[in-house]
Amino acid sequence: MRLPRRPRLLLPVAIALVAIVAFFFLFSGIYTDYLWFDATGFTTVFSGVVLTQIVLFLVGAVLMVAIAGGNMLLAFRTRPMFGPAMFGGASGADRYRMALDPHRKLIFIVGMALLALFSGSSFSGQWQTWLQFINGESFGKTDKLFGMDISFFMFDYPFIRMVLNFLFTAVIISIVLATITHYLYGGFRLQSPGVHASRAARVHLSVLLGVFVLLKAVAYWLDRYGLVFSDRGFVHGASYTDVNAVLPAKTILAIIALICAALFFAGVVRPGGMLPGVSFGLLVLSAILIGGVYPALVEQFQVKPNQQGKESPYIGRNIEATREAYNVDKTEVETYNAQADPTKVQANGDTSVSGVRLLDPSLVSSTYEQTQRIRGFYSFADPLDVDRYPDSSGKLIDHIVGVRELDGPPEGQNNWINQHLVYTHGYGFVAAPGNKVDSSGLPDYDAKDMPVTGPLVNSTQLKESRIYYGEDPASAEYVIAGGNPNAPQELDYPETGGTGQKNTTYTGRGGVPVGSFLNRLLYAAKYGEANIVLSGDVNDNSKILYVRNPRDRVQKVAPYLTLDGNAYPAIIEGRVQWIVDGYTTSNDYPYSQSESLGEMTRDTSTDRRVIAQQPSDRINYIRNSVKATVDAYDGTVKLYAWDSNDPLLKTWSNAFPGTIRPASEMSAELKQHVRYPEDLFKVQRYTLSRYHITDPAAFYSGQDFWNVPNDPTQGEKNIKQPPYYLTTTMPGGQPTFSLTTTFVPRQGPNLAAFMAVDSSASGEYGRMRILRMPSSTPIPGPGQAQNAFQSRFAGELNLLGVGASSVRYGNLLTLPYAGGLVYIEPVYIQVAAGGGQEPYPILQRILVSFGSKIGVARTLEEALQEVFGSEQQQQQQQEQEQTDEQQQAQPDQASTALNTAISNAQKAYSDAQKALQASPPDWDAYGDAQKRLEEALEALKGANAQPQSSPSPTPSGSPSASPSASPSATPTGSPPAAPSAPPSATPTG
Repeated sequence: MRLPRRPRLLLPVAIALVAIVAFFFLFSGIYTDYLWFDATGFTTVFSGVVLTQIVLFLVGAVLMVAIAGGNMLLAFRTRPMFGPAMFGGASGADRYRMALDPHRKLIFIVGMALLALFSGSSFSGQWQTWLQFINGESFGKTDKLFGMDISFFMFDYPFIRMVLNFLFTAVIISIVLATITHYLYGGFRLQSPGVHASRAARVHLSVLLGVFVLLKAVAYWLDRYGLVFSDRGFVHGASYTDVNAVLPAKTILAIIALICAALFFAGVVRPGGMLPGVSFGLLVLSAILIGGVYPALVEQFQVKPNQQGKESPYIGRNIEATREAYNVDKTEVETYNAQADPTKVQANGDTSVSGVRLLDPSLVSSTYEQTQRIRGFYSFADPLDVDRYPDSSGKLIDHIVGVRELDGPPEGQNNWINQHLVYTHGYGFVAAPGNKVDSSGLPDYDAKDMPVTGPLVNSTQLKESRIYYGEDPASAEYVIAGGNPNAPQELDYPETGGTGQKNTTYTGRGGVPVGSFLNRLLYAAKYGEANIVLSGDVNDNSKILYVRNPRDRVQKVAPYLTLDGNAYPAIIEGRVQWIVDGYTTSNDYPYSQSESLGEMTRDTSTDRRVIAQQPSDRINYIRNSVKATVDAYDGTVKLYAWDSNDPLLKTWSNAFPGTIRPASEMSAELKQHVRYPEDLFKVQRYTLSRYHITDPAAFYSGQDFWNVPNDPTQGEKNIKQPPYYLTTTMPGGQPTFSLTTTFVPRQGPNLAAFMAVDSSASGEYGRMRILRMPSSTPIPGPGQAQNAFQSRFAGELNLLGVGASSVRYGNLLTLPYAGGLVYIEPVYIQVAAGGGQEPYPILQRILVSFGSKIGVARTLEEALQEVFGSEQQQQQQQEQEQTDEQQQAQPDQASTALNTAISNAQKAYSDAQKALQASPPDWDAYGDAQKRLEEALEALKGANAQPQSSPSPTPSGSPSASPSASPSATPTGSPPAAPSAPPSATPTG
């Protein structure tokens, strides 16, 4: 039945309309991408990647169609003249041929189009492999097995393997399609007895099988070079079995495959299936015996009985290559004869920890939020970042910094205009010195408020503090800024008086102009939002800003880089700039140990999802080759070649010339804020936990392997402790901004080593030093130090955390000090202020531990003095102990003093809570109450009461404080159970 004329015309029209719409959306995606790259100044990257992908797509599609389609056509052209009848009788193939034959041209065209699409897409996806192959730079180093330059394995080998895999796929598809065509058109029949084939079919399939086996011979030969990545042995890289069994086996198999290919080609001139059958059997048998059984026998009977001796040279190769590939080969390891007894060292005059950072950036983020957020639609990053800025004397001090980013419009006002045209940006840079707090325990801000004020603003000459480009994932995917400068509508910051808000109009260079109707239409299609076209607030001055996360912007202009998980803001030349560290990585460095990047960088910060997690891709080579900056106002991206000697970076510079600037163009102010990247340091500490050992025999035994300790502040969670930025002084050196970490033995809780890397570009940037602890003197590890802190001061800290408050431990810092290792940990009291505000931590105590001695105080200097007291102080302590003995003879007086001290503590705590619950909080009253609370605790220290017949009163609404040991006591394990009675002694502080 024929369709009416009108429906038959509507079908092609509908198909054409669908095709036009699909093409328009495809075009909008590509063209808006081009506009973005053009606005950022990286069109070289866009055109280079797109052209490479197009060329590879066409090459892959044409080659696949030519090989597979050509063989299919050849099979059809050489079909028997008499068709199926030449072998007599009918077969099951006849009905399939009769059904398909009328549509064979359409089926062929559609099939080849799909094949071209899939093969072209797969081939174009390998654009990085191609660009590295044609632009590869020499490493100037050779591998230990073949004596070939490392660049062959990094750039050439992956490309050859890619081409070989493509040809294998093409030949296999050709064999399948040719076999189906010959079968359908009578080229051969599966009938008794045996297979009957025409000469054309036999010749055609013999040649294809011969080509396949010939490619197999090439693959066997190429596999020899792949042995440098083998994981057969004790470590990665060619092992004893690989070198002495697999390598000759691959060579023999390549020769046998060549012979088998010749036998298949011989089937062209000699009829019958004997030669192909013999060659196939020979190939399979040799692959099993020579390629599988022989290496297994060598491994079982030669290597395993004497693995250490056999594998030792190859373990040595792995150690050398791994240390080079992860850039830890210049790490300095020195024995540090650390003291554990504070009475045997002289700490007087040692100022190496006087300026140590006490604010924990992962805890005080909520403090910044509550005290500097100003409005509920702003937020700060979690965690905050650590940077360096000068104090009033010009000395660089560690600062805790953050920017006030925009979450979005207030609740209930989240319409399209507010979200994309009004609430367009955050505002303000907030910073506080990390080594001090104000009288209330809050950060002592030197850059704060809106507009930004403070000493830091003057010293850095901050002129532009608007944040159009930031890290907040809750911010809008795109905003349209600019508009009418005569009637600004973008919220700049809240202010008192007038309308209650200060407005502005964006004037930055960043963003794509959307004044033309075409651009507005394209972006409306891109985001599926008609308002972009219809809104009267979008005019000739408007720009659309998108891809606003600094890491995303750098990743888009440098897709060949792996980026550090944590970008950080800095004031550079009067503007807020994001600094992003970029890595060149590979998994093709010969003999180097391959590991998961995500696993190597996993710690508390990544598990909390507060910074970006690295992918689980395996790597065995990494360099911090690029430092990138992103302007927080206009989004300008700049890439600097930080490691100009990296061959991988040179290769990508050849591929995209002019996109990476030399490091000499970095301003002195920018270099001042450059720091050693966290993720690289995590990878290197993971590597050095084993590869600090350079002797193959010691490496094989593994008895001196280390672990990165679990984060002691996370309780029982099995999560690694993150590294910490702080200013530290290594033995014989000067105070240096460093990135630090600790190691513990694989078996045991004691400290095994301390590692620090110079993180300041003005110093010996990248100098990595490990202080190995002596085996004869047990130095407490981080977990032991944390347990000692919690056990020793459980009573006092519980008393601080009464009512609505709770105790929170900050980052546990480890530093070389006074000939040993000192642990420093800030303790915060998390309080809830009035007005429905969320709880936030306030710094109240500093804990210090050196060996078995522990001190606690309101300041670091006082806590250090408790641990490293002078002889005079020791005499005073003895006199105090004599006084305590006398007081023990007067239980009634002591009891009265104890009750008075507890009453005073209760009153001080109550006054502090009232000050916090006031709206706004009365910080002066709170500080005064905290001082009185401290005095009450000091009084408790001197009140050594005898057990009373009746319990003494405790602060109302607070849990009973548990007793603490005397100041000279040494913690020996878990905290003792807290009795219900009041404390009989309170620790110093």
